[in-house]
Amino acid sequence: MVSFDDIARAHERIKSHAERTPVLTSTTVDGLTGGKVFFKCENFQRGGAFKFRGAFNALSQLKDGERQKGVVAFSSGNHAQAVALAGKILGIKTVIVMPDDAPQVKLEATRNYGAEVVQYAKNEAREELAGKLAAERGLTLIPPFDHDHIIAGQGTAAKELLEDTKELDLLLVPCGGGGLLSGCAIAAKTLAPKIRVMGVEPEAGNDATQSFVKKRLVAIAIPDTIADGARTASLGKLTFPIVLRYVDDMLTVNDKELARTMFFLWERMKVVVEPTGSLAACAVLQGKINVKGMRVGVVLSGGNVDLHWAATQLNKQKN
Repeated sequence: MVSFDDIARAHERIKSHAERTPVLTSTTVDGLTGGKVFFKCENFQRGGAFKFRGAFNALSQLKDGERQKGVVAFSSGNHAQAVALAGKILGIKTVIVMPDDAPQVKLEATRNYGAEVVQYAKNEAREELAGKLAAERGLTLIPPFDHDHIIAGQGTAAKELLEDTKELDLLLVPCGGGGLLSGCAIAAKTLAPKIRVMGVEPEAGNDATQSFVKKRLVAIAIPDTIADGARTASLGKLTFPIVLRYVDDMLTVNDKELARTMFFLWERMKVVVEPTGSLAACAVLQGKINVKGMRVGVVLSGGNVDLHWAATQLNKQKN
């Protein structure tokens, strides 16, 4: 299992390349919630999301032979961009398997970072396609969340947040496959043993919540949700036991609440956050948990949003 020492070493490994993203506060948010809320803005990370942390940590530890042959990854967008960007920086060839309905902004960014993009249809198994490419071309597979180096890299976000805020009562983290939540939970519980850590996922894709409650890994169909970065079928074999050990509870939010929160963050805090990146903030701002009198950390996990799609959603909100 990943340890805090792994996270600390990852932090040293990536710190000259990854941004130490800002922690923002809002008097408006504090007034609405009755708490003191600290937003860790991973939407300002390189590649537009926290994923760069884990991707760079993983690629930088490849052996020389693996670097020469290249890597393959599968992702709906942010991991794709992160691996492509890390590969560009490190001079490693990247092949990315992406769904044919991936947000155009994420697809274009991945290609612009120099990756070869292989798209697949919804009914195809992306893991199998990536595995086939890895076998045929001798590529190293870099999964989006269920990988020790990925988890350790993602945990550096919470390490920074706790270092910058000194003391928190509660940490809320978006959850898809659990890589970010796992790493952040390990870091938070090590640096602040009394802190409560909660994961937040879309209501339509509540596999992590079901798994957490039932204490067994629950897989569901790929959910239909605007939180495209959380469209995973289940937690992973590595992330699930970490979530059970370190996470105190799970929450879910629906798409309407998520869209409302996303536009609130745009309008009132002037930060562009994507739907998945708004999950943790949504739990606070939509009253899913009472944070009155508490010091609360909220991870805004990414900001890679398709503006054309967002304009359509904004019109729906107004109508």
